Amino acid sequence: MRHYWKVMLGSKSKDAAACKEGGFLGADYDLRKDLSDSLPETYREFNAEWIPYFLQSRDSRVSAGLAAGQLWTVCRGIDEGDIVLSPTGQPGELQVGEVTGEYYYAPDGPLPHRRPVTWREGSVHKESMSSDLRSGLGYGATVCSLDKYADELAALLRMDPPPLITTTDPDIEDPSVFALEQHLEDFLIANWTQTQLAQRYKIYEEDGIVTGKQFMTDTGPLDILGLSHDGNELLVIELKRGRASDRVVGQIQRYMGFVHDVLAEPHQTVRGIIIALEDDPGIRRALSVAPNIEFYRYKISFQLEKVS
Repeated sequence: MRHYWKVMLGSKSKDAAACKEGGFLGADYDLRKDLSDSLPETYREFNAEWIPYFLQSRDSRVSAGLAAGQLWTVCRGIDEGDIVLSPTGQPGELQVGEVTGEYYYAPDGPLPHRRPVTWREGSVHKESMSSDLRSGLGYGATVCSLDKYADELAALLRMDPPPLITTTDPDIEDPSVFALEQHLEDFLIANWTQTQLAQRYKIYEEDGIVTGKQFMTDTGPLDILGLSHDGNELLVIELKRGRASDRVVGQIQRYMGFVHDVLAEPHQTVRGIIIALEDDPGIRRALSVAPNIEFYRYKISFQLEKVS
């Protein structure tokens, strides 16, 4: 199955033109070493080896974990045949390409950790996209998944659409709720300051750029990573998205375990929040023995106002 990614090509897209001309995408992270023999199949092994290295130049384990996860995703996590969209540095403009090969190291050029890419002629513009997709492209991490917008991107790029979610998908309990909640994450981030969570937490960011969205872990990307204003607590937020109760509870526990074991400093604790559209007795029962995880419902307000 083809996946879609946003990949930043250098700070403020400064290397986008070189990547398009040279037929590659890449990353740097101040790591000048060929990783050809250091790219295990799972992020967990890569993480164990390279977080200590990144800690030498970064001020927190969260920052080091982010660097390791982003680098592994560029070098190994993106598959051949996947589609990447990369800002060009021009307002609203993105270049589009297909990843065509495996990792290679180019020590004498920009972004030395590379993947070959066949870039399309021309570019696409945010003006032709939905507000949800434009929002999803607006976060500052080097690489992030755009799979939640796969249908729109397939149509925009005139590609075969991805397979539809069906009621036989073992991870999806309610496909209609799944479709509704696909963009809840972007809405929650965009309106964070209006929620009660903002009184205690901020979404994790670096240099003023939100990087706590789809934060990479060794069991997949967690939805939102937050940090308390006093810096003493890390917050893991997982959206139910129509999934079965036992699956979402198990998933957030795995993410919290990763954050506790790998990212948290000795003085930091880890809490979790599950957010869903409807009350769920299964979740409430499971969380009755997990006091460090809370359950929130969100409400949708819809009104019609006559204007003429």
